[in-house]
Amino acid sequence: MSLLTGAALQTAGLDAATAEAFVTAYEALCTGFGADVLGLWRHVAKELLGPAQPFEVHRVVHSIVFADWPASLGPAPIWVPGPRELESSNVARMIRALEVADYAALHAFSVAEPERYWRYVLDKLQLAPVLAGVRVLMAEDGPESALWLVGMRANLAEAALARSESNRVAVVFQAEGGGLERRTLAELEADSERVARGLSGLGLTEGDAIAIAMPMTYESVAIYLGIVRLGGIVVSIADSFAAGEIALRLRIGEAKLVFTQDVIARSGKALPLYERVQAATVGTAVRAIVLPASGTLALPLDTRDVSWDAFLAGGAGQPRSAAEYCPRSAEDVTNILFSSGTTGEPKAIPWTMHAPLKAAADAFAHHDLKRGDVVCWPTNLGWMMGPWLIYAALLNDATIALYEGSPLGRDFGRFVEDARVTMLGVVPSLVKTWKASACMDGLDWSRIRCFSSTGEASTPHEMHWLSARGGYKPVIEYCGGTEIGGAYITGTVIQPQAPSAFSTPALGCAFVLIDDDGNECDQGELALIPPLFGSSNRLLNRDHHESYYADMPRGPKGEVLRRHGDQVERLGGSYRALGRVDDTMNLGGIKTSSAELERICNRVGGVLESAAIAVPPVGGGPSLLVVYVVMADGNTCELPELQLELQRALARELNPLFKVHELVLTAQLPRTASNKVLRRVLRGEYRAQKR
Repeated sequence: MSLLTGAALQTAGLDAATAEAFVTAYEALCTGFGADVLGLWRHVAKELLGPAQPFEVHRVVHSIVFADWPASLGPAPIWVPGPRELESSNVARMIRALEVADYAALHAFSVAEPERYWRYVLDKLQLAPVLAGVRVLMAEDGPESALWLVGMRANLAEAALARSESNRVAVVFQAEGGGLERRTLAELEADSERVARGLSGLGLTEGDAIAIAMPMTYESVAIYLGIVRLGGIVVSIADSFAAGEIALRLRIGEAKLVFTQDVIARSGKALPLYERVQAATVGTAVRAIVLPASGTLALPLDTRDVSWDAFLAGGAGQPRSAAEYCPRSAEDVTNILFSSGTTGEPKAIPWTMHAPLKAAADAFAHHDLKRGDVVCWPTNLGWMMGPWLIYAALLNDATIALYEGSPLGRDFGRFVEDARVTMLGVVPSLVKTWKASACMDGLDWSRIRCFSSTGEASTPHEMHWLSARGGYKPVIEYCGGTEIGGAYITGTVIQPQAPSAFSTPALGCAFVLIDDDGNECDQGELALIPPLFGSSNRLLNRDHHESYYADMPRGPKGEVLRRHGDQVERLGGSYRALGRVDDTMNLGGIKTSSAELERICNRVGGVLESAAIAVPPVGGGPSLLVVYVVMADGNTCELPELQLELQRALARELNPLFKVHELVLTAQLPRTASNKVLRRVLRGEYRAQKR
């Protein structure tokens, strides 16, 4: 272990007296822990380091403590579990209840004994009453055709709302510039009933598809649960999409109705939403139910559309029986979500009953969610983390925390403090903004027990900062996909957590890393080993087998492998995500495809063809969008002007959150013999040029 000096701490930002006092306290701790570097770090982080200190101090001390950390063990941890986590966490109790030796044995048990493992977890989610006579897994026709929870009939809204403590707070929320508001479980249950009655009043019933294209608000949660309560199918559409993308998803999902909002209030601005929905529904039979962002509607409605108040009034005369919980089978569709593939049309992924249960189980096991916790995760119902948040919180008797505004500034951080959030989920680009702006300095996040990060690759530096911001709490990296209802790789609160690294495959999940020849390796494409609880077994607009199984090699033990498309590296005892191996990319936490982006870019005047790639920045972190462009014969351009035109086109026709990092002009695009663009070659060339 290297020597910590006062000079090093002064360089990091401490004054001389504080630096010397720190060194004295540090040396006293070193005497007590000897060679136990993990125990030493846990106490140093808890007793000597605080959010008010310059972050460079944290980095210096961490590098000193772990100066001799063996590279064979992977990156050094920033968080180490203590007695509470090792004894009282959900995973620790699971190890004792299932009578396995340790976490490694628990994971092996969860894969080898799915019947026993999932019955235990679902019992903890209070679903035991509907499991009688249910067969957890039926896979006689092979893992690709596996069925889960065979014979189960239930309603997920009832499972989430009919809990033992109806007077506990189910949702705490705050609009920008407003104060905290709270709704109990009983109030949320009543509001979901009002939605179900309103839908019945419009003639909608079990199996009908109903879209939601609005921000994540208390009302949107009640709407979501009201649709599920009725036995309907939620069609999830992100509120950031352009009219054409909204129309595409309404069509694919066969939605009969869409809930939306007049405008989106963000940072003092009113961004149009209903106008885009109006444009998306022109010439269709889809009607809109329009909620006001605040007070009264900001603009008049189309004659066929209905205000929120009128919708609720229309359902008030419906009998209670019209809004009874409609039982559904485990294979019935409850939600349609969209995830981009490598063609222009997004994949429509139906969530059956076990996908939301996978989300809640991941929250229970990997995020240690418990009764009384308050969960905040800035997201949207258009992405899987929106439904994930609803089910993860309510099925674990926790409270959903919603900030109805931009999460980029201090007001959001103050909401986290005032709402007494105990679990905070992030997209890494959020953390980058918070750290760069210092907007969270001085806020008390000490009640947070756990952070979680998903949606895109993170950087170790920023995840270390986030952990320190909460007084050294674990940052559970969480990576999976819409197709599997949660994560395939993540962390736990009983394992040391290194920044931007995963400590374990998700419980109930097994995978293998393979190279281009299908051989097992330490860095390569991650292939899942089915059956996997929560994963899709069909697509609405694509061949499921072709998308996930065709042309996949067998696993090291002859297993059937399921394609997922992520590239992962094994680092000693942990893992790190390296991005996508195909032409799907992740920009700001939103999955899209090269084809979707290129479809827009190729319409810009003067452009003959384009190729969109995502590249990681130097040092890691969220992917950056780089667009290669071939100009039509005789056309010239100024790069800044063309880049601005492309940016405007993407914002207008696809998503304003996508930013063109760099535009590259080229004479031609590299292609295969069959004329497919070799984007992999472009990624390699670009990285080589930037080294």
